[in-house]
Order: sequence, then structure tokens, then C-alpha cells
Amino acid sequence: MDFAPDPTASKHADLMRDFLEDCVYPAEPVLREEVAQTPDVWSLRPVVGLLRDDARERGLWNLFLPGEHGDGGRGLTTLQYAPVAELSGRSPQLAPVAMNCAAPDSGNMELLHEFGTPAQRERWLAPLLAGSIRSAFCMTEPDVASSDAAGLATRIRRDGDSYVVTGRKWWSTGAMNPDAALLVVMGTTDPQAARHRRQSMILVPRDTPGVRVVRPLSVFGYDDRDHGGHAEVVFEDARVPVENLVRGEGDGFAIAQARLGPGRVHHCMRALGMAERAMDLMGARARQRVAFGRPLAAQGVVREWLAESRWTIEALRLLVLKTAWLMDTVGNRAAMTEIQAIKVAVPGAVQQILDRAMQLFGAAGLHDDEPLAAMFAAARALRLADGPDEVHRASLGAAEARRTATPDEAEALSP
Repeated sequence: MDFAPDPTASKHADLMRDFLEDCVYPAEPVLREEVAQTPDVWSLRPVVGLLRDDARERGLWNLFLPGEHGDGGRGLTTLQYAPVAELSGRSPQLAPVAMNCAAPDSGNMELLHEFGTPAQRERWLAPLLAGSIRSAFCMTEPDVASSDAAGLATRIRRDGDSYVVTGRKWWSTGAMNPDAALLVVMGTTDPQAARHRRQSMILVPRDTPGVRVVRPLSVFGYDDRDHGGHAEVVFEDARVPVENLVRGEGDGFAIAQARLGPGRVHHCMRALGMAERAMDLMGARARQRVAFGRPLAAQGVVREWLAESRWTIEALRLLVLKTAWLMDTVGNRAAMTEIQAIKVAVPGAVQQILDRAMQLFGAAGLHDDEPLAAMFAAARALRLADGPDEVHRASLGAAEARRTATPDEAEALSP
């Protein structure tokens, strides 16, 4: 295993560093000001549009999707994308969306690229790749445990040449944005089918009669207004053509797993970038802030924080790179153990590093003058997003228990 960036990865990482310094970091206070001036707006702010133009010109567009794609660009392998995605995490509100690499659009584009029909790709994937529309992903429900997706209550019922969608979703990422023209919805088509064959995935245009965006939802008071937010969405007999079904009835669970796997890895890559930004801020603060006659960097406890944070980041980066390498070489399914491991380990560790940084900054670390509080909220949310920690821990532990088991012992440990 050689994790040294190849020439393509190195080139794009250099482009990304320059993009951050030249464009993204200077745009952060501009975004805050634009959000403050237009508090009721959920679409992308003007400064994001300017950054998107810059990202295109620099060749930093749609890099998450490997191979050639319809916008004329070429994406990277997962391993090549890792250092670029990590760098984008240093400014999580601006950099990913500027590069058209932000959730949920990236996951929805991967879904359409892998499972969509030619007609579905033409109608939805092409404009998403171009950045002319946004999208939302509607899976989580308020009345059903998200850790058990097999029990989704939203119904997708066949009626002649249509499917009728009825149910209530929440934490639908991106749905507050009026430019989110496409809602990717997961629901139940056959409640009596085998556990993982009950669900299907369907494409619901936002303007479909019966679709109602109820309210925005915030995380510790942060509403991601600049990204399109998270919403509660009601589907009241929303009728769409049968052609809008993705793949086939009963394929929804498998599609969701295929969609969420790369998304989990990308989240972890960006989370490491948040941790590195926090380390930079911690180092500067510790050198410049004086308490009891000495810089904070001279205090033993601060040095311990910095040391432990550094080795934690380095260890987890290696695991993320190994996971990316496995996804490229043996496929996402074979890399599932590593995907689950980083999905649990990275957000929790990054949350702890951000907590240390906030403690080091004192009250200033709690205020939006610094990015730490918003990053902390994002890291905490990742411990629930795409499956709570406990589900991944249980699955990972079961796989480890079966690793050296006899066939009879393994059968007894099966779900």
C-alpha cells in the first residue's frame, strides 16, 4: 500500500490549497455578512456563486465522481480525492459547495450515475453536474428509528402508470433550498417482503402536487441556511410516473447502502480537514495568548492537547486512506468494515479535538467570530448522520467476532 499522493492527486491538492488561500478564506466573512443581511433566504448566496466560477476555472469541479462526466470535467479516484476533500473540510460551509462536491448533491449524483436510467440521468444528473439545480435526500423519518431503515413508514404505492408517495420525512438535507428541484425519496413498496427488499428509491420533482416543505431544522441553532438547510417534508399522495423509480421495486436498501458508503468516507475526509483547521487555530492561539505570565503554549495541559490531537489525526488519516484505497481496488462492499470503522472513529475524535480548541479559546471559541462552534456542531451531527455510531459499532463488532469463528459459530452470530 502506497498512500503517497500520485501526480494527479498532488496537482489537485496544490490547486485546492491555492483556492483556499486566494478565494475561500477571504470569502468566509463575506458569507457571514450576506447571511446576516438576508436571513430568510435559503438559496446559495452570491459569494458562493463567485466561488463556483473560480472552482470551475481552476479545475476543482465535481472531483468526487470518478471518470469522465457530462460537464466536460474528470473526477478523481477515491484515494486521489482524499487530500482534496480533506482540504475542503477546512472551510466546510464554503469549499465543498463551491466545488459542487457537497452533500446531498454529491451522493445523489453518485446514485444517478450508478443506478439511473439514461432518461433519469439526462433530466437530473446533467443539471446537477452543471450546478444549475440542487437536490435533497429524503430518508430519515420522525416516527421511525433511523437506525432501522427497514421500518420506514413512508409508502410508495403503484397505481397504474404512477407511483403515489405518502409519508413524512425530516432532516432532509438541502430541502429548504428552493433550487433543490429534485427530492430523492426512500420509502416502502412492499411491507410484506423480506426485510431488506421492502424499500424502494424514487425521484420526486419538488413541484409535484402533494409535496410540502413544512419547516427548517437546526443543529445546535445552526441551520445551514447557506447550504439549503435541513427540512421536514410531507408527501401527501404525491404522484410521479413509474419511470421515476430508481432501478426496481425492492432495490432501495441496496441503493441506499451504495449511496451512503462513499458519502460516509467523504464526510470523514472533510472532518479531518476541520480538525486540521482547528489545530492551526489552536497553535496560533496558544502562542499568542498569555495567562499567568506565560503563553498558553508553555502550559503542560495545552501541550498534551496538541500532542494527542496530532497523533489522533495522523492515525485516523491513515485509516481513511486505507479505506479509500480499498474502495478503489476491491470495491465499496469489500471495504465496508473500514468504512464503518472510520464512520465511528473520525467524527468522535474530531469532535473531541474541536472541544479542546474551544476550551483553549475560552469564551471566544463559543462565538461565530471563530469557525470552531459551527464545526463542533457539524462533527456532532456526523455521529448520527448516515447511521448512528451504535449501529456501526454493533455491525463492526459482529464482523470482528465472526472473523475467526467456525461456520457454526458464525451462523449463531448472524443478524
